Amino acid sequence: MRQMGEWADLTCGGVANAARLPGNVGLLKIAPLFFPPAVAGDRVTAAMHLLAAADALIIDLRECLGGDPDMVALAHSFLVGHEPVQLSGMAHRDPADFKQAWTFPVPGPRFGPDKPLWVLTSATTFSGGEALSFDLQEQGRAVLVGETTRGGAHPRQGFKVDTHLEVTIPTARSVSPLTGRNWEGTGVVPDIPAPAADALAAAHRLALEAVLGLGADGFRAQVAAEARQALHDLGDA
Repeated sequence: MRQMGEWADLTCGGVANAARLPGNVGLLKIAPLFFPPAVAGDRVTAAMHLLAAADALIIDLRECLGGDPDMVALAHSFLVGHEPVQLSGMAHRDPADFKQAWTFPVPGPRFGPDKPLWVLTSATTFSGGEALSFDLQEQGRAVLVGETTRGGAHPRQGFKVDTHLEVTIPTARSVSPLTGRNWEGTGVVPDIPAPAADALAAAHRLALEAVLGLGADGFRAQVAAEARQALHDLGDA
């Protein structure tokens, strides 16, 4: 855990970027992974608080290599309501050893269950990054933009069998509470296919259109002006 904590400190707890894009669109980039809550939960929570008031949110998992299931559940908890939502659990050889996963109460403001959400994926996105993408997609909570992910839903463990030989085998499998399936070998398929390099612009464009649909009354006039300019800059005007 000490080494994990040092790595987390050098990468801002996996919060590679937390920013307000033009048009009051939030951007959260997780890379290189979802660190355990014990070493990075406060930083992911702070990022979620910062972005809670955005009108739309983009979560960038294109460089997320995996991570801790408890941190995935923490992040997911800021994207739903106060009622617990069941996430993909983990089945082991013994059926009685099934481990359920749920969202849970989190402190402070949350982005919540109703505002539009996009998740960016790439062929690099793996494991924990895939888990968040998969569950949000199955729940109808987010639209995925980008590339099909790597396809790692079965945790593996290495066993040394000789001096120069180690065998790595799956020891569990992820199971959706909605469909009973997972993304092992197939990856998570995006709703809107796009090259990874173009995914952010594509999602931002959709988010800006959603923001403009909220109108331009009062203080929203400045937000709408930002959104229109950003769309123009993206080549949509």
